[in-house]
Amino acid sequence: MRLRPIDLAREHGLSTQAVRNYEEAGILPGAERTPSGYRAYTLRHVRALGTFIALISGHGHQTATSIMRAVNEGAVEEALRLIDESHVQLLEDRRTLASVERALRDLAPPGPPEPGVTFIGPLARRLGIRPATLRKWERAGLVRPRRDPQTGYRVYTAADVRDARLAHQLRRGGHLLEQIAELLERIRAAGGPEPLEATLAEWHDRLAARGLAMLSGAAALDAYVRESTM
Repeated sequence: MRLRPIDLAREHGLSTQAVRNYEEAGILPGAERTPSGYRAYTLRHVRALGTFIALISGHGHQTATSIMRAVNEGAVEEALRLIDESHVQLLEDRRTLASVERALRDLAPPGPPEPGVTFIGPLARRLGIRPATLRKWERAGLVRPRRDPQTGYRVYTAADVRDARLAHQLRRGGHLLEQIAELLERIRAAGGPEPLEATLAEWHDRLAARGLAMLSGAAALDAYVRESTM
């Protein structure tokens, strides 16, 4: 069976140029040429394109490209290594989510709103820590005070004080700076600790979807590899 680029493109809503680009990138095996110079694709190319698209959802475009290129070059072991790396990243993302959830459970109920703005010395005294600790937290991204344009002093808003209090509480709970930084970034994005419940649920859903997409991609790749080696 001989197929044109447009025959492959239509099934997946692609352009014929995209199909040609995929072939040049090694995602598709090289196509034979008709006597008049046109590309002639086969069912193997159809399956290669379907496998690539199945891999994208779980591994991303760049890794999916590298996996397909490795398989088409006969380097199946390299393809398997790339897949392993994606699974390691997914596991790390799951561990990060678990650490964020543990940190949230350790948080005390929010107190009354913090008044106005303050500076590094008063804030350090309020928390019972040294100013050097606040500077270290700033370098780690836990707090982000602005600088007064006239004096250059650090100015901590009510939100900054909230972040410093949360950081102090989580450090006492044994959490690492990078874990706290991840949590505080999500708190800032959500507008506070309370709205994070929905964010965490969405995070769980995204990780689950990625895991399932990896399973689908693995099934498609397994079938493609077996056909290619027969």
